[in-house]
Amino acid sequence: MGKNRGKSKLWFYLLVCILPAFLIYTYVVIVPILGAIRFSLFQWSGGVDMKYIGFKNYRLLLKDTEFWKAFQNNVWIAITCILGQIGIAFFFSALLSSRIIKLKAFHRVVAYFPATISAVVVGFVWSFIFNYDFGLVNAFLRAIHLEKWAKPWLDNPATIIFIISIPLIWQYIGYYMVIIMAAMTSIDPSIYEMAELDGASGLQKALRITLPLIKDSLAVAVMLCIAGNMKIFDHIYVMTNGGPGTSSMVMALQVYKTTFIKSHYGYASAMSVGILILSLSLVIASRVLITQPWRKEKG
Repeated sequence: MGKNRGKSKLWFYLLVCILPAFLIYTYVVIVPILGAIRFSLFQWSGGVDMKYIGFKNYRLLLKDTEFWKAFQNNVWIAITCILGQIGIAFFFSALLSSRIIKLKAFHRVVAYFPATISAVVVGFVWSFIFNYDFGLVNAFLRAIHLEKWAKPWLDNPATIIFIISIPLIWQYIGYYMVIIMAAMTSIDPSIYEMAELDGASGLQKALRITLPLIKDSLAVAVMLCIAGNMKIFDHIYVMTNGGPGTSSMVMALQVYKTTFIKSHYGYASAMSVGILILSLSLVIASRVLITQPWRKEKG
């Protein structure tokens, strides 16, 4: 009787709790991916006419210099955001974990607040900040008599990737602070007390104690950062729309234009599958690069 009751509870749990979540995940994630793979095998511009062309779209994608330029831009944005978002978040987290900072709860709320704002709103606000004529940056430079440094920040191809990364860094510092500070709370305070007795400075404690002990959480943060920036769209669309020229074009924006402006739905589906494969490859590579050194040290 006990075994049968246990099995019935297990089946009830599977049906009530797991099955609905699995069906929702399948409908929202798996089905669109399978649909994109299917459509990528066709030459399709909408409507009912679909011509099967096999892997021709993927062969075109491998030769598409614009797509690979957009991929390169995504990679540079991801690298910049890893250094900016996670680096600054780690610094602030270590600072808020120290004893010298007061009103810690207030600082945490303020730091996380930008992550709750719509990406479109953030893009609009920062496009005004970088505006040449009335933007806050150039207004400040003119106010301190450095008008020669005032530039059309969003029109310079040489620095546009760095400029559009600034709003991304600003918006998501608090998001990664939550992850890092949650990991820091699991560290035994006695470890820091022993380090202080040995004369360790705040920087030494952060680099030699905190950093190694939260490496798994940092690896998760890096993977989330890469995944998020490989599909970045809203900020770029609002701030530059891929310009000047194609110097800030990213893969998601190129898929959008290929789909809704050029009406090449089949090729856009192949590009979407390509983004998925490239993103997964970078995420897996980052995981290996981060965890491998620690495994060697343990060995």
